[in-house]
Amino acid sequence: MNPSMSPLTKSLAALRVVVRGGGPTLLWRVVLTAGLVGAIGLLPWLSRTDPALTVLKARSADRDPAPGTLRAIRDELGLDDGPLVLLGRWLGGLLHGDAGTSWVSGAQVLPSVAQALGVSLLLMSGALVVAAVTVTAVCARTLRLGSRGRLGTRGAGGTATAVLAALPEFLVASVLASVLGVQLGWLPALGWYGPQWMVLPSLALGLPAGAVLGRMLDDLLPGAFAEPWALAAAARGVPPKSLARRAVRRCVPGLLPNLGLFVVGLTGGSVAVEQIFDIPGLGRLTLQAALAQDLPVLQTGTLALVLLAATAGVIARVTARLLIGPALRDSALSSLHRPAPPAPRALPLLYGALLAAVIGLGLPRDALALDTLARLQPPSPAHPFGTDALGRDVLARVADGALNTLGTALAVSAAALVAGLLLGLLPRLSGPLADTVSAVPPVLAGLLVAGVTGSGPWAPALAVGVVAWSPLAAHTSSLLRQERATTHLAATRALGAGRWYLLRHELLPAVLPPVARHALLRLPGVALSLAALGFLGLGAQPPSPEWGLLLAENQPYAERAPWAVLFPAAVLALLGALAVTAAGGVRLPRRRGRADRPARPSGDRVVPAPRQRPNHGDTLLTPAPLSPREER
Repeated sequence: MNPSMSPLTKSLAALRVVVRGGGPTLLWRVVLTAGLVGAIGLLPWLSRTDPALTVLKARSADRDPAPGTLRAIRDELGLDDGPLVLLGRWLGGLLHGDAGTSWVSGAQVLPSVAQALGVSLLLMSGALVVAAVTVTAVCARTLRLGSRGRLGTRGAGGTATAVLAALPEFLVASVLASVLGVQLGWLPALGWYGPQWMVLPSLALGLPAGAVLGRMLDDLLPGAFAEPWALAAAARGVPPKSLARRAVRRCVPGLLPNLGLFVVGLTGGSVAVEQIFDIPGLGRLTLQAALAQDLPVLQTGTLALVLLAATAGVIARVTARLLIGPALRDSALSSLHRPAPPAPRALPLLYGALLAAVIGLGLPRDALALDTLARLQPPSPAHPFGTDALGRDVLARVADGALNTLGTALAVSAAALVAGLLLGLLPRLSGPLADTVSAVPPVLAGLLVAGVTGSGPWAPALAVGVVAWSPLAAHTSSLLRQERATTHLAATRALGAGRWYLLRHELLPAVLPPVARHALLRLPGVALSLAALGFLGLGAQPPSPEWGLLLAENQPYAERAPWAVLFPAAVLALLGALAVTAAGGVRLPRRRGRADRPARPSGDRVVPAPRQRPNHGDTLLTPAPLSPREER
């Protein structure tokens, strides 16, 4: 692009590039959307229950399910015609702007979905503002040190953000609603009547999301501050604020795909927060429709989420091309990857020892023993973590649930990491697939998986695994796209290096460590999602001591017995701190003797001798030139 072009012209040019190269991608996206909507249309039949009975219970739980009543419902809804006929009718009406009527309420679907989408978009905008402030706070120390040339190869962020990222959204929402909304009365805690009602739910959604994005940005900033343009700008006395701003601009393209996924997740995946604060958003509407098998509402709401995901994906790609498009085209980028120094082992060992101590002290105790005379007892020598509403020992339940929860979470995270890396190598295939998968709320994914495989102990693992790979694949694709445009890779390719050599020795060493750290950062969230789906009846059932079950069961007693919620949440936060501090040491082992090995022929191609990655690129990066005012 010509630097003299106006911003509007640049945006239109970038959009034309995205659209021109997206013909097959658009077709693939349409196929995925059709498959998802069709699978949802089969949900009542996959669940192996009578859809007429489910609709009757949703309309009136006290009504007698007589055969005549069920037959009337089937005739009214046309259930005997089969799912394909129902899907065809819905699509035919949708082409004329009519999404049908709700099977439960009888109201028009399109106005209710549009209203709920507007509420969710407004809530999402508030959450993004909170997330931006959180990202700034997380990366403040790294930006301050890096802009003054006092930053090493690792970010300066601490583990406090890991604790924040590990806390479940519904727990943050419950604490904010009970403390700030009910006890202190600072802000309203229920309803959706004006800007004041946005504050608490925006905080509940934005704080964990901002902590995750902040950790990812903090992981990229040291590489940006070590690039030649940053060193040259610092040597010329450029103000630190201007240098920090351009370092952020350099790293943002690597986060844009995940930011798009966060936008969709904050819109459709905020079911728990909308339930706690009684917000009539799209996530809550979709959940209620899924539980009631209200197909017109469920299909229309899911289609709205898929369209939102597609729009967010296009905006992310256009923005990335605006920021670093010429450098991607000319292979003029420097690599953000830096060999990480040995990570300190004290903190991971400390957190691991604390977690092991909690599990070791609680395992000898009986997690299922009931004592109605010891209900909601505070912590004591007999019960170090107190007791719950049934008199069960909280420490025993936390320890007993840790083995199953952590084991399954590690397996799902490992599978998601492998799938994310493999699919991230194929961005044309995985991009639309990740957008479509991210548009599916976790509860709906659990219902679909349970409908196909049936409820069981592995149903939550399959449901979470279906969606857990998408942010890792998006991260892999964005990093890979920038790494392929680096000058050292272009030089290595010009010397005759083959595709597999570049993948093994250049691309994977640059992409694998940050994506693995990202996967570890999401480990606590995976553990919580597994237990939350079990609580919904799609896996382990009470009284199984799953961590999500502990938080959900004890949440109503948070004011009277806060220890019943705080101790399980503290253990979950401890897992997050352990995951992030352990992720700081994720790096590929250095191979000895590679630099002295001569190049050797490979057929009629010459494979260059492997070399150490340079600390800096060969050319300056593309951030906009400094203005005279900024130079002063």
